[in-house]
Amino acid sequence: MPFSAELDEIDWKILRELQEDGRISNVELSRRVGISAPPCLRRMRWLEESGIIRGYRALLNAPALGLDVVAFCLVGLHHQSEADLKAFADLSRGWTVVRQAWMVSGESDFMLHCVARDLGSFQSFVIEELTSAPNVDTVRTALTIRPVKEEGLVPI
Repeated sequence: MPFSAELDEIDWKILRELQEDGRISNVELSRRVGISAPPCLRRMRWLEESGIIRGYRALLNAPALGLDVVAFCLVGLHHQSEADLKAFADLSRGWTVVRQAWMVSGESDFMLHCVARDLGSFQSFVIEELTSAPNVDTVRTALTIRPVKEEGLVPI
């Protein structure tokens, strides 16, 4: 069921502000969206309970933590039955170097967003784990140079 019809202008403002700063106080949030604090808090709780807001996270500076390599891997499987796709998705959840994974259409079956300490540890992951995983046919990697845009995950 699409939620967009159930969201009014205030809900969208709340989502926009929270996506920009998830630690904003309810008082400041209510001020920015133009309503008093109690109804703002009720709306926020409804957005959380309905699953529109899935959670809150800190955005960490990977290089400051010694994680200097960000890369994307496009993975093609030999077979794409539902069971094969599910098995690879389950496997990807266990790899700590993989931070996000998507099943995709086109020439590849999955796209993996990877973060690693250095090039050697990323190469080890690709060679020892990814390419040797069951049913993996092709792996294409792209090392990033630097980020040029970092926005919230949902355009509002």
